[in-house]
Amino acid sequence: MKEFFHYFFGEGTEVEFEIFTLTHLLTILAGVAVIFAIYFFRDKLAACKNEHRWRYAIGFTMIISEMAYYWRLVGIPELEKSPQANLPIAVCGWLVIFGSFMMIGKNQYLFDICYFWAFCGTVFALLTPTVLTYAGPTRFRYYQFWTQHLMIYVSLFYMIFVHKMRPTIRAAVKAYVLLVVLAVIAYFANRMLGPGANYLFMAEPEETPSILDILPPNFALRIAIMTVAIAALYVLAYLPWYLRDKRNAENRQ
Repeated sequence: MKEFFHYFFGEGTEVEFEIFTLTHLLTILAGVAVIFAIYFFRDKLAACKNEHRWRYAIGFTMIISEMAYYWRLVGIPELEKSPQANLPIAVCGWLVIFGSFMMIGKNQYLFDICYFWAFCGTVFALLTPTVLTYAGPTRFRYYQFWTQHLMIYVSLFYMIFVHKMRPTIRAAVKAYVLLVVLAVIAYFANRMLGPGANYLFMAEPEETPSILDILPPNFALRIAIMTVAIAALYVLAYLPWYLRDKRNAENRQ
C-alpha cells in the first residue's frame, strides 16, 4: 500500500504523457462535453431554486484542486519543494482562485479577469501541458492538473450560459493591466531566485515540449513577442462579442 501511495502521488523519471495523443485529446473532449451539457441545460439551471449549489460545487472543486497540488508536495518527501518552482506566481493558479470566488459570488469583476486570462494564457497549458511529461494517467498529478485547468473553462461557460455574463473592452484593458502586474512580480522572482526559476515562462524555454518553444531565448526579444502576442489574443478573445454586438445593432436598424 505504501508503494502504491508513493507511486500514485509521486512523479516518474521517464516520459509518461505526450501531447496530442488519444489520452490528451479524450481528456479535453471530456471537458468540452461538460460545457455542452451546461449549454443544453442552461435554462433549467438558471430556473432551478438550488442553482447556487451547482455554483458552490464548481467553486469548491476548483479550490480543492489547487490546494491538492500543495498537499501532494507536503505528503511526498521526494518531490521538489524549491521556491524556483512552487511559489504562487502562475496565471492558472490565480485563475482557479479567482474563478472559485467568481462562482460563489457571481462576481462580474472576477469573470472579466478570468475570461481573458483563460482564453489568452491558460489555453496553452491545455494544448501543451508540459508539467505532465513525467506524470501520466496512472499518477495523481495528471488528474489534479486536468481538474484544475478544465474547471476554469467549465466555470466561465457556466457564467456565460446560465448567468449571461460577458466581457467588455474595458474588461480587457483591466485584465491586461493586472496580467502585467503579475508579469512584473514574476520577473523579479525569476531574477532573485536565479537559475531554475521560470515563472510565466519569462526566463527561458521549458525543458519539455511547449508551444512557447517558438520564442527566442533572448530575454528582451522574448518579452516583446509575448507582449504583442498576448495583446493580439485579447483582441481575438473579444472578437466574437464584438461581432455579436455589431450583428444585433444591424438587426435593430
